[in-house]
Amino acid sequence: MTITSTRESELLATIPTGLLINGQWRDASDGGTFDVLDPATGQKLATLASATSEDAMAALDAADAVQGTWARTAPRTRAEILRRAFDLVTARADDFALLMSLEMGKPVPEARGEVTYGAEFLRWFSEETVRDYGRYLTTPEGKNKIIVQRKPVGPCLLITPWNFPLAMATRKVAPAIAAGCTMVLKPAKLTPLTSQLFAQVMLEAGLPAGVLNVVSSASASKISGPLMQDDRLRKVSFTGSTAVGKMLMKDAADKVLRTSMELGGNAPFLVFEDADLDAAVEGAMAAKMRNMGEACTAANRFLVHESVAEEFTAKFAAAMGALKVGRGTDPETNVGPLIDSSARDDVHALVAAAVEAGAVAVTGGVPVEGPGYFYPPTVLANVANDAAILGQEIFGPVAPVTTFRDEAHAIELANASEYGLASYIYSRDHNRLFRVAEQIEFGLVGFNAGVISNAAAPFGGVKQSGLGREGGAEGLAEYTTTQYIGIADPYAAR
Repeated sequence: MTITSTRESELLATIPTGLLINGQWRDASDGGTFDVLDPATGQKLATLASATSEDAMAALDAADAVQGTWARTAPRTRAEILRRAFDLVTARADDFALLMSLEMGKPVPEARGEVTYGAEFLRWFSEETVRDYGRYLTTPEGKNKIIVQRKPVGPCLLITPWNFPLAMATRKVAPAIAAGCTMVLKPAKLTPLTSQLFAQVMLEAGLPAGVLNVVSSASASKISGPLMQDDRLRKVSFTGSTAVGKMLMKDAADKVLRTSMELGGNAPFLVFEDADLDAAVEGAMAAKMRNMGEACTAANRFLVHESVAEEFTAKFAAAMGALKVGRGTDPETNVGPLIDSSARDDVHALVAAAVEAGAVAVTGGVPVEGPGYFYPPTVLANVANDAAILGQEIFGPVAPVTTFRDEAHAIELANASEYGLASYIYSRDHNRLFRVAEQIEFGLVGFNAGVISNAAAPFGGVKQSGLGREGGAEGLAEYTTTQYIGIADPYAAR
């Protein structure tokens, strides 16, 4: 795909800029707008309608009005809508990839990878839609029969983050559709354009008006606040920071809302002395540099056995230093910009503090000058185990390396975090892999693999990384409630 400024302008001109409410694109009730910027240049890409609280309630009105009808829609019908959506997203992979690169910054080839990943949720849940099984059985004492059925939870508020604009939308929307739920989707204000295009594709796939409503807005609280106080809303699914997730959970408590929270991470990457170091470096690059490190699953702490730390660090730094930083549309680019200036400043502050405390920047460590929000791939050696950078989610292309003595020490360091989302273990000893996995407190564990997310697998964390799961059969269950029906023994009257 040849990318020119004309190609970019033509694509942007096709993106809906309004609010999607009851199947219609419309302006905000007060006429308000907000701008979406290119993080590689700081320049405006588009101006979108900014939803108000009144618009949010109109979206919920639409979702509630069709919830009953949608819940009774045949599973096969819902499945075929999802499958058509998969085909349409796949057919427009170049458009989605370019759009994500423009608004989020990731290189176009990586954005294409997200299209494949994000579209797979549509295909996976299209297949699961017709396999949402219940149970029929006899009570233990034999006096009654038990029917257990799963029903759609009802209208849902879906709040997505800026870092994976397509995949985070499909990961929530697809299971909601499969279960028979209606939705109000609130995309991140930094990267709403992909959700706008995705919503249009869902309409083209045949999704009925009102099932999916999209309210992009400059103010998240104006959307979530009134919706979460309305008795018609039954669930909120949020992906984002732990701090915001805690606030949403407090608000959800007032109405006892079902919640799914995919929050912050601080992933350890454990390299044992018997690991294949070349494979470990390859995995480290994937686990750290996916999305420029702006991922909750990104390896955040590289815990390496002291006997191989020097060799691993040298190889890792060489691989990181060879990456080219630039705008995501440049075919030579490996590393795009961070999302905004605040993100870049926060990342550099962590690096500067670590270096001041004695760490050594083997490669990188200095912000890139000029327009855009670029930061070079950085490897820090000699990082103390109590360094502040090891306790926070970096969300950038920075890899601090520290050491451990033995297996018990590695487990202790891995668990020394309030977060528990993703983790990675490199070792040739399969018994060790399972021993460590059973003792570390993380919802996702990769064995000699740097990328483990998959639509067919349950994604989610423990501790302050959240609750609930997305993907897999568990992801569908998150959008259903369980109903038990007791039946008198049909043989009792004989």
